Amino acid sequence: QVQLVESGGGLVQAGGSLRLSCAASGRTFSSHAMGWFRQAPGKVREFVAAISWSGGATFYADSVKGRFIISEDNAKNTVYLQMNSLKLEDSAVYYCASRNGGSPYVPLEREYDYWGQGTQVTVSS
Repeated sequence: QVQLVESGGGLVQAGGSLRLSCAASGRTFSSHAMGWFRQAPGKVREFVAAISWSGGATFYADSVKGRFIISEDNAKNTVYLQMNSLKLEDSAVYYCASRNGGSPYVPLEREYDYWGQGTQVTVSS
């Protein structure tokens, strides 16, 4: 049983930074890609970033490129999302997800097999 547990969400002022973590367990993830998605109230869930578990290839949504950094720690089975220069529109519930397939260049929710419970990020003015 795959488990993904997010942490690190909270309240931050615009322009600030926050780091999200996603701890993965239940199987080996060497052939997986890990992604972050987010969903704001009244909006559909959208792709944020992804990384291949082996190799470290990354892919970002245009809206976060240059501000967010996705990374992994294989020894800890943990994926991170460093969020810098946060904007009001970054406020959302952020979800960690895993897909069976190493390519991170798949920004589609339906292509991901496992999901975490989400962590709230609120950016205030």
